[in-house]
Amino acid sequence: MTSRIVVGMSGGVDSSVAAYLLKQRGHDVLGVFMRNWEDDSEDCPARQDFLDVLAVADVIGLEVDAVNFSAEYKDRVFAYFLAELRAGRTPNPDVLCNAEIKFKAFLDFAIAAGAEKMATGHYARLEERDGLTRMLKACDQTKDQSYFLYRLAQQQICRALFPLGEMPKTEVRKIAHEIHLPNAAKKDSTGICFIGERPFRAFLEQHLPKEPGSMQTPDGKTVGEHQGLMYYTLGQRQGLGIGGQKDGDGEPWFVAAKEMATNTLIVVQGHAHPLLLSTTLAASQINWISGSPPDPDKRYAAKTRYRQSDAPCRVTLLTDDTLELQFDTPQWAVTPGQSVVLYDGEVCLGGGIIH
Repeated sequence: MTSRIVVGMSGGVDSSVAAYLLKQRGHDVLGVFMRNWEDDSEDCPARQDFLDVLAVADVIGLEVDAVNFSAEYKDRVFAYFLAELRAGRTPNPDVLCNAEIKFKAFLDFAIAAGAEKMATGHYARLEERDGLTRMLKACDQTKDQSYFLYRLAQQQICRALFPLGEMPKTEVRKIAHEIHLPNAAKKDSTGICFIGERPFRAFLEQHLPKEPGSMQTPDGKTVGEHQGLMYYTLGQRQGLGIGGQKDGDGEPWFVAAKEMATNTLIVVQGHAHPLLLSTTLAASQINWISGSPPDPDKRYAAKTRYRQSDAPCRVTLLTDDTLELQFDTPQWAVTPGQSVVLYDGEVCLGGGIIH
């Protein structure tokens, strides 16, 4: 059945092929470029991305529009990002962008434009069961993006389409070349849109001035000076500036903790140091995609970072908005501010913010 579908197009190959596939299925497709950041510099080339969208639309015969959500992004995502960093946590703005911008502000735009559904180039799958929409991992496990989509609610994903969920990335690239898309060989975007290819710390210094302090071992030995706790994250190895400091067996240094009260960065040596390992975590700001919490008597698996393998765990629901996870094996560098996402096999159940 033909539907009016609005596709969020970034100028990249994934969203371009998603739009093409929907057009091939006979849908009435409107491609929309979302601008979420005003800084159109070499580091955040929004103008070139929009030109790529126009070039793709010309090849596959799409109507194209553009919408500016920069104000919403700064209010709902960037402000939160900076506040979390100031508090010593490490937020994931991509998770919040999906929930607040792409599947809220943009979804409202799509509905106002007469769309029955909105689509993106995300790698995830949707399945209708028992009157609910479930989110499943993508068939291409190396590209699965359900981790970044766990904060979506039923009223959001019931309107969503992920045309690439059943496809490997290699097939997406192949289609792009076969139909001669001008961006077929364009590299995938990496990092956060408002930072782009700039060094992370150099960007942050424009918004969060340096606050130098002591870099110490767990026993209180000073081994260096940090430039501000907000510039570092748990498990960080690069950029510490203490590579020449050799204690014990001479293993590399890692960030293990932040002591906000004394502005002290705690560092340890060795990837397997006990302070880098956790068997439990607590999380809040919980969202369950189905609208209901999972069965606490069942066993599940969780990710505490995007590229992590699923880790078997038990779930204890503390309140409606907090939970605790007990892992079968210790997890490395569990980081406050990051998301923990729960899975039942292929099904993404939801998750929360680690605290």
